[in-house]
Amino acid sequence: MMIETKRSLLAVFFGGVLALSLPMAARAANPATADGLIRQLSVETIETVKADKEIQSGDVAKVIALVDNKVMPHVNFKRMTASAVGRFWRQATPEQQQRLQDEFKTLLVRTYAGALTQVKDQTIALKPLRASAEDTEVTVKTEIRGKGDPIQLDYKLEKTAEGWKIYDVSVLGIWLADQYKNSFAQEIGANGIDGLVKALAERNKKAAQGGKS
Repeated sequence: MMIETKRSLLAVFFGGVLALSLPMAARAANPATADGLIRQLSVETIETVKADKEIQSGDVAKVIALVDNKVMPHVNFKRMTASAVGRFWRQATPEQQQRLQDEFKTLLVRTYAGALTQVKDQTIALKPLRASAEDTEVTVKTEIRGKGDPIQLDYKLEKTAEGWKIYDVSVLGIWLADQYKNSFAQEIGANGIDGLVKALAERNKKAAQGGKS
């Protein structure tokens, strides 16, 4: 299949959100700020994981529900999908855009769920946020620490009427949307936008049936 998932990078990305265990975790986070949102989201999610033995044992349905309910409301999937689809996004009908967004979300949620099982004793350190109060787009820089060298993990967020939303994530300087852009473009070039929708749907169906993703 044309669509290649960078599994190791995505595992770092998704696992990183769940691995936060900071000395400052007991300090109240401020979700009204971009870095406060990242801190709060991470702490709340990892606490849920630690308290749920079914999740710890690998209950995929519960993991997906946790990810979908806790993390995904804070992600701007429309913008993330548009970035991954690139110039073809403007050529898609509203219905095609929605289908692309839905299938891409399912793909990432399932990847997130799989990465959760790989999270062990890593911790994340948030770096000082370099932004002014007037900024509506910021990058929150973090670092995953564990065995081996630290891994740079950065989040791009935008300020919306509903609060801060994540719209892209970078692992080691490589942005998530960029990981899919070439393979999405190849699929669209060969089979059109509907072909990409079909390819994503088939990939998600196979994953739901327990096949290799």
